[in-house]
Amino acid sequence: MALILILLVIMIIAAVWTVMVRSLLKAAIGLAVVSAIITIFMFAFDSGLAAVFELSVCTGLITVIFLSTIGLTKPLTDEQLDSASKEKIKRYRYLPPLVILTGIMAMYLLCLPIDFAFVQKTINADAREVLWNCRQLDLFGQIIILLAGGFGAVILFKERKDNEW
Repeated sequence: MALILILLVIMIIAAVWTVMVRSLLKAAIGLAVVSAIITIFMFAFDSGLAAVFELSVCTGLITVIFLSTIGLTKPLTDEQLDSASKEKIKRYRYLPPLVILTGIMAMYLLCLPIDFAFVQKTINADAREVLWNCRQLDLFGQIIILLAGGFGAVILFKERKDNEW
């Protein structure tokens, strides 16, 4: 019990440090520490499949992608940052109405009746059976995310011409 409390305190400190630190490199490492501690909690609570996924993807792959991206980008000047922020405001002006619309749709979907027989069936089932037979859309989403990460890594490590930097 004391070990869990110590890990929880370390995780909270690492999470706050990750958000507050100004260096992107240190923030990526802090995120990996938080993810590693979450993995330990998952193993402690007998969620082995989720823990292995958390360890391999979140602690490993995502951290490597973040560190690679940070290493391959060059810092912007203040003028470039100002123009980029103005461009982002123009580009994402449609986002607030989209978030409001998504929230309204989510509230509507949450009001739909739940089939408790299906929920009880999935609670008593094996995780592999639920994943392959009942949750194909989730599995499809995870595959798309993993492929997007792989394609992103390929694009990051693609050879660049000397005049592109």
